[in-house]
Amino acid sequence: MGLKALVLGSAAGGSFPQWNCQCPVCRLAWAGDPRVSFRTQASLAVTSGDGRWTLLNASPDLASQIRATPALHPRGPQRGSPIAAMVLSGAEIDQITGLLHARESTAFSVFATEETHAAIKRNQMFSALTSVTWDTIIAGKTFALPGGIAAELFMVPGKVPLYLEAAKPETAAVSGSNVGIELRYDGKTLLFVPGAADVNAALQARLSKADVVLFDGTLFTDDEMIRTDAGAKTGRRMGHMPIEGEGGTLQKLAGLKARKVFIHINNTNPILIEGSPERMRVTAAGWEIAEDGMEIAL
Repeated sequence: MGLKALVLGSAAGGSFPQWNCQCPVCRLAWAGDPRVSFRTQASLAVTSGDGRWTLLNASPDLASQIRATPALHPRGPQRGSPIAAMVLSGAEIDQITGLLHARESTAFSVFATEETHAAIKRNQMFSALTSVTWDTIIAGKTFALPGGIAAELFMVPGKVPLYLEAAKPETAAVSGSNVGIELRYDGKTLLFVPGAADVNAALQARLSKADVVLFDGTLFTDDEMIRTDAGAKTGRRMGHMPIEGEGGTLQKLAGLKARKVFIHINNTNPILIEGSPERMRVTAAGWEIAEDGMEIAL
């Protein structure tokens, strides 16, 4: 078989519906509206078919995601797991907290940039991960994942984690604090970009060569959280370009030929609603909407 990816979670930080939110979209979920589905926080599991899996980001929902995914259930000795590695695209809370679910003496490797490792090491709680091998990756350099998968981290315009922000953070910086993940196997390429403040020339070129792209779908419009009274920040202030509007994803990636899927979708985003005008707008443009449990085969 070729590369296989499972969407463990498709929502942005806070999941969907968010635990304390009554925005118009969350309100539908709390009411049991069949047009919306509950979602956990964004993460993928990938394999080349040899029985070993690599996770892309470690969601706070990791334990429940594993329970919901039979391929990730423990096997072998009394304590063992098919999860052999994790690759992190940054050190935001919704990208690393799941590591704490994996502290029970099963060995695996964590691949991330120097900036992400440094952010993790600032918190003593992660020292409980005594069986982990911490591998520092230089962006742009290929490294090997279990099952013969070639991987590469690449810088994407974005920002440092919220808890590390300065008074006036740079929200579209190009650094090792926010990276995409490229996987290559058997002549096919998958890109995972859960956070992008913009599409620059380097990112555009990389996306154009991929077979499958899972891309930042956080907000439909830049002022979405303000309009729904769900927050005071724009999407770009949070390091996420909007889907719609001038300089948005639909415009910037209009010519993209890859299979393209929106992931990391905020609870306020109306593309979560089956049949909504916003959902129809993105599907008409050739985009799919990630759902928990979605399978992608290359």
